[in-house]
Amino acid sequence: MKRDTGDAFATFVTHLECSATGERHDAGALQGLSRAGAPLLARYDLDRLARAVTKETVAGRPADLWRYREFLPVRRAADIVSLGEAMTPLVPLARMRQKLGGGEILVKDEGRLPTGSFKARGFAVAVSMAKSFGVRRLAMPTAGNAGAAGAAYGARAGMETYIFTPDDTPEVTAREIGFHGARVYRVNGFINHCGEVVAAGTATMGWFDFATLKEPYRMEGKKTMGLELAEQLGWDVPDVILYPTGGGTGLIGMWKAFRELQAIGWLGSRLPRMVAVQSTGCGPIPKAFAAGLDHVPEPWAPVTTTIPGVRVPKPIGDKLILKTVYESNGFAIAVDDDEAHAARAEIAKEEGLHLCPEGAATFVAHRTALKDGRIGKNDRVVLFNCASGLKYPMPPVDKRLDRTRLIDFTKL
Repeated sequence: MKRDTGDAFATFVTHLECSATGERHDAGALQGLSRAGAPLLARYDLDRLARAVTKETVAGRPADLWRYREFLPVRRAADIVSLGEAMTPLVPLARMRQKLGGGEILVKDEGRLPTGSFKARGFAVAVSMAKSFGVRRLAMPTAGNAGAAGAAYGARAGMETYIFTPDDTPEVTAREIGFHGARVYRVNGFINHCGEVVAAGTATMGWFDFATLKEPYRMEGKKTMGLELAEQLGWDVPDVILYPTGGGTGLIGMWKAFRELQAIGWLGSRLPRMVAVQSTGCGPIPKAFAAGLDHVPEPWAPVTTTIPGVRVPKPIGDKLILKTVYESNGFAIAVDDDEAHAARAEIAKEEGLHLCPEGAATFVAHRTALKDGRIGKNDRVVLFNCASGLKYPMPPVDKRLDRTRLIDFTKL
């Protein structure tokens, strides 16, 4: 399928590049993985881009994802599929900083986006590109939030969506997927098993596989987290970014954004250290990092984590995740689930900010690394809260009052 190239605004994409071999692929045709079976990366003419836009131009635009359109692959305004992807705030954790005794802690709260998670960024761009290529049916495996975004943006674009999710996906998220009109199926396995179902049905169903990194444009949408963060910090970067890592698209995408900003002169030589955060119940990236490997040799087993977003036994982008960690002088760390759930409750009570379990895991990782010296006492850190805490289970409220009887308020 070839794209109609009638431009409504300039795009600077030159080609797609195989992340394994560097082979060029046509950006003017619908693409999945490279011919080598590796993720494809969108490449831009950054010299032309730098001449076409300024920081001041970007600052004068609406505060949404599309303010960075020169850095994105969508060619025509008519192809944009949007649900209102507003800039997300940086929320300081002043009390938690005081408790830990370290530098400034900022939470990038992605739960404010459509469908309540950072997955909206990736799907806004990926579905827009799929629409431009004439895709009418999409399918994907998901741990939950990606499926909700895929279903919502697919509905917005008028596409059929088929979503396959593990049996133990949080009920509210599974229902959210179905509520957007997707054909959603629970699968007795993990996200990799769901991916096998999608792959097995492609020839029969003719759907386009939207699995993480099996198409090149979800990463471009996630890249806007890095663009937005740099702009919010006055075109600067924090010392450390801690990111909950399942498929790792956002970690890879942000690093790509910083490199592109550096290439056009909008950032200096200093870039943040990128930290991949997983669980001790599913930590293939920290395990590979500890062994000095550039890939995950085999799927993590057994998977016991209760944190849905990091339950990816072997990410397809393992090499790109680890490359980002090594290039940035960062690290990978696994945290205990119980500590993450406890931190979620503590931060909600102390700061009023309701993190998801994955976001809380980044706080635990920061606390651990601050204690053992991997993060410095004066380092400014950004924690990514990838979804609204309202999408996850909370403790019940059982206390009741009988309004018809005398209430002893001193015992409340």
